Amino acid sequence: MKILLLHQYFLEEDDPGGSRFNEMAKAWADAGHQVTVLAGMVHYAGSGKRPEYKGRWFVRKQHGSVEVWRCHVSESYNKSFLGRLWAYFAFVFSSIYAGLFKVKGRYDVVLATSPPLFIGITAYVLGRARRLPVVFEVRDLWPESAIDTGVLTNPWIIRLSYWFEAFIYRKSRLVNVLTPAFREKLIEKGVPQEKILFIPNAADFSLSDEVLAGFNRPAFRQKMGWEGKMVVTYVGAHGVANHLIQVLDAAELLRDTPAAHLVLVGSGMQKPMLMAEAEKRGLRNVQFIEPVPKREVFRYIAASDFGASILKKVDTFKTIYSNKTFDYMSCRRPVLMAIDGVSRQLVEEAGCGLYVEPENPADFAAGVKQCLDMSEAERQRMGEAGYVYARTHFDRQKLAEQYLEQLKRAAHSI
Repeated sequence: MKILLLHQYFLEEDDPGGSRFNEMAKAWADAGHQVTVLAGMVHYAGSGKRPEYKGRWFVRKQHGSVEVWRCHVSESYNKSFLGRLWAYFAFVFSSIYAGLFKVKGRYDVVLATSPPLFIGITAYVLGRARRLPVVFEVRDLWPESAIDTGVLTNPWIIRLSYWFEAFIYRKSRLVNVLTPAFREKLIEKGVPQEKILFIPNAADFSLSDEVLAGFNRPAFRQKMGWEGKMVVTYVGAHGVANHLIQVLDAAELLRDTPAAHLVLVGSGMQKPMLMAEAEKRGLRNVQFIEPVPKREVFRYIAASDFGASILKKVDTFKTIYSNKTFDYMSCRRPVLMAIDGVSRQLVEEAGCGLYVEPENPADFAAGVKQCLDMSEAERQRMGEAGYVYARTHFDRQKLAEQYLEQLKRAAHSI
């Protein structure tokens, strides 16, 4: 099987954190399939281009057996909405060129993952030019999420986005969604039910089991100064959609609970503001940690008492699974879930955590106190329940195999 993957945010090999498709692509390549990725030079949480990309339009790299073409993205990405829009289209133009003139050989299928929605333009053009079926993945309901968070307000762009969304669904052979709620939304939008796949986000057990084998949790906690504390750790982006100011608001309410300690690992546009605000308020119960590689992320999670999943309180986010929830589950950590909808349902069905209302600092603080009141045995029971549930329903290796079968289905249905 020869797969041409379009993913603007495909991570570098040494990037912190982890990515669904970095791991999927590796699994497919390890199984003997050919995977070529068209990716961007600027990541959504980054600060600009790496030195090796300066002044260059295309750079070919090798991630193990996976070939990656880094394509030009404007460095205006993190400066404003218009800058971000221009960056999206800069990638559209550069990735189309790379797909037509840089990538050699025949392929069986084009797989595009969004956001941004505009990557569908590249998918459509390359699909037509190379006479390949397109499989389009929806990781986020766009433009709804951009509208709900106030990022997208221009009525003309909103109208154009909805039109193009319908167009790309119509032109794709299959459409994959990451949650059952996405599937219902797409059916409401008129996408035929038989065209919709459901291959969700997943837990990477191969890495978590490897990293945590023999992990010295007490020593790590001692190194971090976490002894005698009940640590709730959030891992992920620090952006508008995450609305992490609610964590600082909750921390203020927990000043009289010295054992409660809140940790934020990652980066994003709002991190400088959050750090300045924490310093201004004198919050010593909040700790900021710079992004670390996925392997190290699992150590921070495993050393914590709870993992936190947090998003802004908007209706669109009721339809999504938070990526990091699966990391917490794979590390046998219970979850403090500050996202309503399907994410809340996931935690409640698995019996692996507590729900607190998003953007309600008092409820968040009360949830932290409830975590603190639990016995270590109860936390371990919740963590183990999440691990077993994720093993059963969200094992990345199994889902990678399922995805591959659907890609073959699309390729053979021409």
